[in-house]
Amino acid sequence: MPDADNQEKRTGGRILFVDDEVNILRALRRLFMDDEFTVFTAGSGKEALQLLENEEEMGVIVSDQRMPEMSGVDFLEKSKKVAPHSVRILLTGYADINAATDAINRASAWRYLHKPWDDEELLQTALEAFKFYNLLKENKRLTALVLKQNEELKSWTNELETLVQQQTLELTTNNAALQKLNSKLFQNFKKTILAFSSLLEMRDQSMRSHSRNIAEVMRRVAADLQMDKKEVDTLVAASFLHDIGKIGIPDLMLHTEESQLNQHERQEYNKHAVRGQTAVGGIDELHEAGKLIRHHHERYDGLGFPDRLKKNEIPLGARLIAIADFVDRELRRQCADSPLDKVCQLVEKEAGAAFDPRLVPKVLKVARKFYHQNQPSGKASELEINPQDLAINMVVSRDVLSGTGVLLLSKGTVLSSKNIEVLKRYYQVDPAKNGIFIAQAASTSAQTPLSRPPE
Repeated sequence: MPDADNQEKRTGGRILFVDDEVNILRALRRLFMDDEFTVFTAGSGKEALQLLENEEEMGVIVSDQRMPEMSGVDFLEKSKKVAPHSVRILLTGYADINAATDAINRASAWRYLHKPWDDEELLQTALEAFKFYNLLKENKRLTALVLKQNEELKSWTNELETLVQQQTLELTTNNAALQKLNSKLFQNFKKTILAFSSLLEMRDQSMRSHSRNIAEVMRRVAADLQMDKKEVDTLVAASFLHDIGKIGIPDLMLHTEESQLNQHERQEYNKHAVRGQTAVGGIDELHEAGKLIRHHHERYDGLGFPDRLKKNEIPLGARLIAIADFVDRELRRQCADSPLDKVCQLVEKEAGAAFDPRLVPKVLKVARKFYHQNQPSGKASELEINPQDLAINMVVSRDVLSGTGVLLLSKGTVLSSKNIEVLKRYYQVDPAKNGIFIAQAASTSAQTPLSRPPE
């Protein structure tokens, strides 16, 4: 049995030296006494095997080849059964090349060193052996952990499959209701945007339908440009809300021509684009629209506000809104014959300065068609009637506003029973000065009883 006094115990790895010469074992112990190792020694292979069975696993085993009763190769080969994870090193003379080969092939020796050894080489080899041993231990630990986790994962997977099946059934059952709810939420969101755009028009009656006109022109331009749905929604929302920042402008300034504003008033007026972005910035769905609101007064030549962006630095949607905004505003100021032609000439004159010259023809093409279709003709093509006389399928020929200026229905709306009930209710609580204007063709057909479609 090895002598317990021969064990130099430290905090490092456990190393076993096997040699039949006591002086060599003492020399090895002295060599490793200054390093962080727990040193064990044995005088024969038999003694070493017994020690391996009784002690915790050795990280490194170093054995001499030439020993009586059992050679180093034989010992190392047998040690594989007792300490399979230990790193084995053989000490052999220069003439024992065959022994070194056997140690590698039979005993899975990690390395062999020649005797007499070089102290520094032996120390370095032992350190590298412990690194290798620790890697083997960590790999073993991780492998066991992976196997355990795989079993747990398999169990979780089975539970998850059951849960997914149950949830899929629930989702399938609720899908129709969710789609209906999402559709309703989206419609309410659009109505909210429209309501916001109406707030400014309630303060400035001269700009009634301004935002809706721009939104419709932008919707048609976006279709021509083949924008994707998300870009179209952003562009239309920004069109409805592009002037929402003007709500904070005093009434006197709001009704004063921009050219008549003094320097201080001009600075205050120019803040409305930034205020508009701030007003909608907290709504995730309107974040991108807020950028277009901020920049719709930028100029192509970089002389606009608030950030003096130029050319393609200005977002595409803002460049489009700028042209449509100018067209609608100028149409309200024109008193000459053919006002639309006059306004289009003004826009073309500003191409390359205020407006993107590549976008001007695209917007004007849509604007000409839109305003030709929607400008009042001055002819008796409509009939003013009371809400009580409305009927399904009548077509509204003008925007319907409440007494305080809230938009109730847009021009061109085909009346349904729900529309009619809403109008009757609003005319009771917030009556307008006028009745409701209905397209003459629809009103003529309404003089006889209508065959109403199922509701």
